Amino acid sequence: MIGKLVRTYMYPSTSIHINGGSKKMLRLHDHNFKCEMELTVYLISGKWKIPIIWNLKEGTMRFAEIKRQLGSVTPKMLTQQLRELEEANLVKRLIYAEMPPRVEYSLTEDAISILPILKQLSQWGNNYYNKNKTN
Repeated sequence: MIGKLVRTYMYPSTSIHINGGSKKMLRLHDHNFKCEMELTVYLISGKWKIPIIWNLKEGTMRFAEIKRQLGSVTPKMLTQQLRELEEANLVKRLIYAEMPPRVEYSLTEDAISILPILKQLSQWGNNYYNKNKTN
């Protein structure tokens, strides 16, 4: 049709047609996503989310331990990122009724399932670094 712009984006198992075509939208946590990849990026994007998940693979940690592992993250940013991971059901937060209060963080089954992918990303980063580093 002349004068009508139609764009088609193809993703594995998802086809989205914009401007008059059909749309298959994913809805989760009051957000709409065009495809599974957009959903995944939404869940783990942020400067500290992947490093938090990667560090928690070693086991349950307290806030100060996570902060120490990450280094330059501010307490406010770490709190925000942990809350977002908890809301996404990727991190479990356990609060002990003690004085002073003790809070521990650990990975959920959903987060554990992404660890092999993060390991591959880490290996890719190592290979890239070794190939491109300057002496």
